[in-house]
Amino acid sequence: MNAEPLRSALLAWYDAHARDLPWRVAPAARAAGRKPDPYRVWLSEVMLQQTTVPHATPYFLKFLAAWPTVTDLANAEDGEVMAAWAGLGYYARARNLLACARAVARDHAGRFPETEEGLRGLPGLGPYTAAAVAAIAFDRPANVVDGNVERVMARLFALEAPLPEAKPELKRLAGALVGDDRPGDWAQALMDLGAVVCRPKTPLCDRCPIAPHCAALAAGDPESYPRRSRKPDRPHRYGVAYLLTRGEEVALVRRPPSGLLGGMLALPTSDWRAGRWSETEALAAAPAPAAWRPAGEVEHGFTHFTLTLSLLRAEGQAEGVIWTRRAGLEALPSVFLKAARAGLNALL
Repeated sequence: MNAEPLRSALLAWYDAHARDLPWRVAPAARAAGRKPDPYRVWLSEVMLQQTTVPHATPYFLKFLAAWPTVTDLANAEDGEVMAAWAGLGYYARARNLLACARAVARDHAGRFPETEEGLRGLPGLGPYTAAAVAAIAFDRPANVVDGNVERVMARLFALEAPLPEAKPELKRLAGALVGDDRPGDWAQALMDLGAVVCRPKTPLCDRCPIAPHCAALAAGDPESYPRRSRKPDRPHRYGVAYLLTRGEEVALVRRPPSGLLGGMLALPTSDWRAGRWSETEALAAAPAPAAWRPAGEVEHGFTHFTLTLSLLRAEGQAEGVIWTRRAGLEALPSVFLKAARAGLNALL
């Protein structure tokens, strides 16, 4: 494939149709000499992992208002950052965010390294994020491949190998199209194409600037790409969440710093295991002796497993908990916010 006509067509489309995003420098402004803020680029890329643009945008703006620079974020309290992250999910990202900000402030005088290799040396920056920041923030030629780009490549080349096995080949194909001309705009143009035109369902092929080059469109069934292997069923786990109230306050705990939802405020819970908890077991695992009563249950899905939480509620006292007014529960991770709302609304 001759890459230059394809690159020219896509960049021209991006110049006319680039999404207006709060972390982005528009192509016209970039051409006029305005440079992206590496902190904004990095923060947005971390937030957008496993998260949609509409969901991530208010969090991005909230973080920027609270911590306008990477040094401000580095100096923030862990609990404040974790609370601000609540609802974005994948909470290891928030811990890595703090570790990276502190490394940039401590080891790089508050300035992000400008090369992909240098960025890879920061905590929490994997190959994708390092490539994205190098390309978008510093205009370095880098192969930036997210899910949108994988879908574009799979259709462009009608790759028959299914995901996830096809990932290395899709990355190789994308890398062959990277050039020295406008690498930051190129990376964002591919992302935008996948997000708004080459969509997972009902792709808008009639609006695609690179449709003449697309092998899947020529074959007549672009939506069938990328091919996918059947996903294994996720295991299911069971646990008990405890809503201990004291008037308008609810007892919370802080989870251990490592592991799932590490460092986050949460409802007290039992362990999460493969089998349901009996009433006797659930009462034995409660955070305090009280007149516990059933308050329903909630379902929640994580990346690698699904969870049923049985809810028990009581009025009482407990040692070693963090009493929080009900209005403050909005800062809980979604699984615990869901459980708290259900338990507090239950008719007892």
